[in-house]
Amino acid sequence: MMTETRDTREGRFDWPLVIAVYALSFFGLLCIAMARYVPSQSEGLPLLNKILNNRSSMWQSIFILVSPIVIGVVVAIPTEIIKARVQLVYYGILALLMVTLVLGQVSNGLRGWLRSDILGRSIQVSEFSKISILLMLARQLARSEKPMSKFKDFMSIMIIVGLPVLAVLAQGETGTVIVIAFMFMIMIYFAGVDIRIIITFGLLAVIGVGALVAYGMLSDTTDYRILRLLAFLDPQKYEQSGGYQILMSQKAIGAGQLTGQGTFLPGSWTTLGYVPESSTDAVFTVVGESFGFVGCAAVLLTYLFIVLRMTWIARFTRDKFCQLVIIGVVSMLLFHVFQNVAMCMGIMPITGIPLPFLSYGGSNFISNIAAIALVLNIARSGNITAVNTTPLSKIKF
Repeated sequence: MMTETRDTREGRFDWPLVIAVYALSFFGLLCIAMARYVPSQSEGLPLLNKILNNRSSMWQSIFILVSPIVIGVVVAIPTEIIKARVQLVYYGILALLMVTLVLGQVSNGLRGWLRSDILGRSIQVSEFSKISILLMLARQLARSEKPMSKFKDFMSIMIIVGLPVLAVLAQGETGTVIVIAFMFMIMIYFAGVDIRIIITFGLLAVIGVGALVAYGMLSDTTDYRILRLLAFLDPQKYEQSGGYQILMSQKAIGAGQLTGQGTFLPGSWTTLGYVPESSTDAVFTVVGESFGFVGCAAVLLTYLFIVLRMTWIARFTRDKFCQLVIIGVVSMLLFHVFQNVAMCMGIMPITGIPLPFLSYGGSNFISNIAAIALVLNIARSGNITAVNTTPLSKIKF
């Protein structure tokens, strides 16, 4: 048996990770301003005026300015306290999800926003549910060398994930549920859950998606979620409904070619409003149209750096709970990026999954910043060692 070397490294604040995150955040602010650009109001004005002249980019700039406070608070809390008090976060978010089901605001057919009169904004509680599930799941999985091997342990983990997932589904937030499902599968794999259990979950997911597609083909359903699946298979057939966003996104990205058409163009696909949700779920189309292949590659390489940086930290983290927290954050962000970029390019179905740090939205942005702050907390705690014996030790750098 391999012994673990207690060569504990001194904890430090991971500035490269922070710099990469804020590079994306400020670039995202520029993209949001371009997506909401109105030439009659902002043409010829300095960049700062263009950003502050529309509500979306103005609010996003406020979220960015507030985010260091979130990082500071999370990093300041000792890791041991976070581990001991994760249930407070979990049950608090679960309670808010229940309140949202009753008192939440309805937007685009979804009851997912809870109005805060103090902040003067609506909060999308489901975004924070990913963090609460991640923390609670990490603690439960870290308690055993073979998690889910006993019926009681299996059921407790399923309840931890199932309760908030059911509440989110009741709100109509299928995109968030998909992210949670992917995060759950990755976390249980690295926690050492029997591979047969993981394969069973995977097969059930495939059967479920197949059943939804078959139902959509054989019926005249008007459910937009099923129509999105059908539109992905044949966007031309549904070009006036579920396939419209796919086709417009592809045209906008294709128009950028190698180096893009430039910034704040009055006649661009995104500026003219041809691409739905161009400042939120489809913000990658702004990147493709304005900055071309070069801009898209730079964004994806930055995401790759963030993922590899966090994976490197996880690899040398000796505490299983801390390691699983980082794995959960990595898998959550990785799936967000993959699904969002793929759906804009037409190689995955359209979902309401935003692009981390680039898409407009306070709840998503702050929850992602909080997730990064958890990783920074672990890196700064000094809870890392030079030798690792977990499955992550298979990953070479």
